[in-house]
Amino acid sequence: MKFRCLILSFLFILCSFKGQAQSAFNVKVVGTGSPILLFPGFGCTGEVWQGITGELSKHYECHIFTFAGFGDVPPIGRPWLSTIKEAVIQYVNSHKIRSATIIGHSLGGTLGLWLAATEPTMFKKIIVVDALPCTGALMMPNFKPENIGYDNPYNQRIREMDSTTFREMAQQQVAYMMLNKEKRSKVVEWFLKADRSTYVDGYVDLLKLDLRNALIKIPVVILAATYPNKAVIEKNYNEQYANVNEKTIYYADNAAHFIMYDQPEWFLSKITESLK
Repeated sequence: MKFRCLILSFLFILCSFKGQAQSAFNVKVVGTGSPILLFPGFGCTGEVWQGITGELSKHYECHIFTFAGFGDVPPIGRPWLSTIKEAVIQYVNSHKIRSATIIGHSLGGTLGLWLAATEPTMFKKIIVVDALPCTGALMMPNFKPENIGYDNPYNQRIREMDSTTFREMAQQQVAYMMLNKEKRSKVVEWFLKADRSTYVDGYVDLLKLDLRNALIKIPVVILAATYPNKAVIEKNYNEQYANVNEKTIYYADNAAHFIMYDQPEWFLSKITESLK
């Protein structure tokens, strides 16, 4: 009887973890061939990859993620980013995905670096789209992860912000992150649809993460936007990726954070070239 109780307890824990893993994101799979995991940036859905998946799916099996709290995926609460990371590992194992390439934009790129650092044999290459190992250090001169918390007056203001004010803030943010004026409204709507607590807490998780000294043994390809100052951006990327030995950096001229929208042809060509 005692052994049976232990077995039931184990199954309950296993099922609970599987349920958590499945709820951490939704995945759309298209195409056949070598596997690619496509992680969107913060606040965005998997639709952000629409410009390249049509071509990539002709030769690759594309697993297109939308993370919890964004799009139509229900929120999961704290800790957001580490839960997603562990759920991705469980997803790869349960689907028997071998030697996948990760393509990640912004937060999705940083998540890819984190996975590469802790799971060195699970993936074969990371293609990072305008993402850094430590976003917090770029934004805060005296960066210390322990000084960044979920609960502070600024975060509380964002949580309580009415939709009109939040839209105005999102429009200002997206105008800085994207030169393509026609695509801005799409990203603004994604931000507006996001679960507000996820929007705050998930960004805190990103800011606290520091992978500058992480050991990454697989090749890393970096696609970096040059707006608004190429010299400053090159300095930032060289400093933050200094400990990644096998890396290639391509700089996208006339492109801001959303390179896939600002320079779509250049973007697709670099992705397909890097996959080969």
